[in-house]
Amino acid sequence: MKIFKFGGASVKDAEGVKNIASVLKTVGYENTLVIVSAMGKTTNAMELVIRNYFENRAELQSALQDVKKFHNQILLDLFDNERHPVFEHVKNLFTELGTFLKVNKSPDYNFVYDQTIGYGELLSTTIISYYLNEIGLKNNWLDVRTFIKTDNYYRRANINWGTTQTKISKDFDINILNITQGFLGSDTNNFTTTLGREGSDYTAAIFAYCLNASSVTIWKDVPGVLNADPRYFENAKLLNQISYREAIELAFYGASVIHPKTLQPLQRKEIPLYVKSFLNPLADGTIVSKGKALEPETPCFIVKKNQILISLSSLDFSYIVEENISEIFSLLHLYKMKVDLIQNSAISFSVCLEDTYNNLEKLLQHLKAKFNVIFHKNVNLYTIRHFSEDVITTLEKDKTVLLKQLTQQTVQIVAT
Repeated sequence: MKIFKFGGASVKDAEGVKNIASVLKTVGYENTLVIVSAMGKTTNAMELVIRNYFENRAELQSALQDVKKFHNQILLDLFDNERHPVFEHVKNLFTELGTFLKVNKSPDYNFVYDQTIGYGELLSTTIISYYLNEIGLKNNWLDVRTFIKTDNYYRRANINWGTTQTKISKDFDINILNITQGFLGSDTNNFTTTLGREGSDYTAAIFAYCLNASSVTIWKDVPGVLNADPRYFENAKLLNQISYREAIELAFYGASVIHPKTLQPLQRKEIPLYVKSFLNPLADGTIVSKGKALEPETPCFIVKKNQILISLSSLDFSYIVEENISEIFSLLHLYKMKVDLIQNSAISFSVCLEDTYNNLEKLLQHLKAKFNVIFHKNVNLYTIRHFSEDVITTLEKDKTVLLKQLTQQTVQIVAT
């Protein structure tokens, strides 16, 4: 069993959908599960729908119409006959979405987010499945929510591995080409949950683990895993091979090519992960597996933008001790902050974090009751694995460094 995952960039238009068919014909599609993300920037467009639902109802229908027009154009480019059943199926998905937005009574943003955002994946996989069948690549469309079961931690759900394993083992036919959605699951009440942004890679790893797959391939618009994001760093190099441990480190620090949770289930069963280009499917790309940490050996650069740096000190200049640190972490957990860096001294504690759930002001109010608080918004967190002093000096040039932390293999720099 092979697992293929195609991201939004690979299906941003009709030509992208056709290219998926070309890739499958080129590399083979027997005993294959294809996992697909939402098309192009649909997830961003759906997030605007959700924001308008809560904050600007006058613009809600306009935002929805933009999503409809985008998908309808792809349909018209792929199918000659507007009476093709795919048009009715897509229409029904939009009707279902519209009905939810009308009848929903929950004020919980995170719940509404998860019930709404996944229509991007449902739309993309529906269109692609119909197209592949139309050109003779017979496939079975699956609703991933019937297989991947989670808790109800909306927007960052945790997998119920036992139930998920049972459902996949019982109800999944490995002998045909299957297509399903990334990013999604469902809780015990069958409400939709999501696995976190970019969670489709994790979906591929979950299926691979439960199916004892021979490999997972993530198809990207880059030739493989690079040592730096070419949008922010010049002369990025292709990494031919990465060990599981090194890949987990890179993902933890924010390397965008691989979702942070993807590697653990693959490592446990030693399932190799390939990262390849959907523009050049026969190229080797990158393999993540047992073996050498990096090939070639080179510094790896990661940048996370729009971070928040918070620095705390006690009001009476007393030491920051275990009791204080425990309370700080309790508050970070309470307000669902994603922590990316921690540094403390005798009388200070600094943390660089992401405010995914828009709880920063509540957190700051809580902290100011017990600590002196200094914070900086919109800072950048740079991480270099396998650094050298020259590399650090070059990175710091023309930047204001707010915090710096070095370990044997890694340096992290918070700067503006």
